[in-house]
Amino acid sequence: MAPAREQELRRHLTQTTAIADLTGTYVLDPTHTRIGFVARHAMVTKVRGSFATFEGTAHLDGTNPARSAAEVVIRSASIDTGVEQRHQHVRTNDFLDAPNYPDITFRTTSVEARSENQYRVTGDLTIKDVTRPVTIDFEYTGSAIDPYGNRRVGLEGSVTISRKEFGVTWNAALEGGGVLVGDKVVLEFDISAIKQD
Repeated sequence: MAPAREQELRRHLTQTTAIADLTGTYVLDPTHTRIGFVARHAMVTKVRGSFATFEGTAHLDGTNPARSAAEVVIRSASIDTGVEQRHQHVRTNDFLDAPNYPDITFRTTSVEARSENQYRVTGDLTIKDVTRPVTIDFEYTGSAIDPYGNRRVGLEGSVTISRKEFGVTWNAALEGGGVLVGDKVVLEFDISAIKQD
């Protein structure tokens, strides 16, 4: 990259750490956000995947994080496991039943600041019309002004859920014992959100 272009990018990607400056309404940038999962396969390895289509909004209150709130809607049919046959199976009623339950939703019920850059977010997760509370620990990874003048914030978090608790119960027994698909699923969130006001 040319030195002049490098300097321009550095100037635009100005890092800001003052949390109070971040108060406002944000939307997820789907091209720079990953909502993924990890599940145990055949008791010995992990399968990773992600969702390609989702939308989300958040109100961040930098001076009083408890007043922050967010909502995310994920299209269940957009799941991608890297193997066509596998993610087509996950879309059926054995797993997500995407034709009948097209949306997976998460709506916050509370936000707690644990430290300067650690936040505990609790909310209602709905999969296949089953709603249960989950708590996600997020790390605030920074904010920046991108080359287009947008204020961005970054957050990373994960939570482990039991898929059976959401009515996703299909499985197959293994000959030597155990099952094909583990019950515990790790949901992963790598978020880039753009300020709207």
